[in-house]
Amino acid sequence: MKITKLKIDLEDKTLVDITLTITKSLALVGQSGSGKSLTLKALLGMLPNSMACELRSDGDFYLKAGNTISFVPQNPFTALSPLTKITKQFFIPHAKQIELFAQVGLDEELLNRFAPELSGGQLQRVVIAMALESNPKLMLLDEPTTALDPDTRVLILDLLKKLQDEMGFKILFVTHDMNSAKSLCEDICVIKDGLVVEDGKMSDILQNPHAKYTKTLIEANFANREFRK
Repeated sequence: MKITKLKIDLEDKTLVDITLTITKSLALVGQSGSGKSLTLKALLGMLPNSMACELRSDGDFYLKAGNTISFVPQNPFTALSPLTKITKQFFIPHAKQIELFAQVGLDEELLNRFAPELSGGQLQRVVIAMALESNPKLMLLDEPTTALDPDTRVLILDLLKKLQDEMGFKILFVTHDMNSAKSLCEDICVIKDGLVVEDGKMSDILQNPHAKYTKTLIEANFANREFRK
């Protein structure tokens, strides 16, 4: 699919003006304030009325949050109610919940637990299971591994790749972490101040970045250049 225009304006200032092509998995990378969060909010229909948003897409489905689009937030600890059993936070029958739990590698017994009783990795798997409820065409990931330890981070990224292969949804992974982006995505789009700096195949840009901004991001994320090989 191709998001042919995503333009967000506030009064006389254009905050984001980009085009995204999501073939399978695209990492949207940039420093804080680059426009990543605004892009996510626009796709989810979460921008306030004071912001003018133009969004057009070409592809095999319409963009519709909660239907064709699902969302995995950054922090699983705040994504769920601590006072409600996990099973009550789904919008699907219990049998389907058990099925989704099996897909994300969780025991069905955890459905009757409260969120504070689960580990960070378990909670993130719960949130991913919830994102699969609607059988999405596009999954938006907002730094879903930053609150996790390194080993759990790898497991969650591997799980997302496995689920994508099984279910066929596309991924837009919003992050500032080039290492995680490299692990999960085939393509990358680097943005700064709401504009695309460069985009293309992940391997090509990591090996030969053209923009100084991209080079800075890469050097800040990797202690050495071995990842380019």
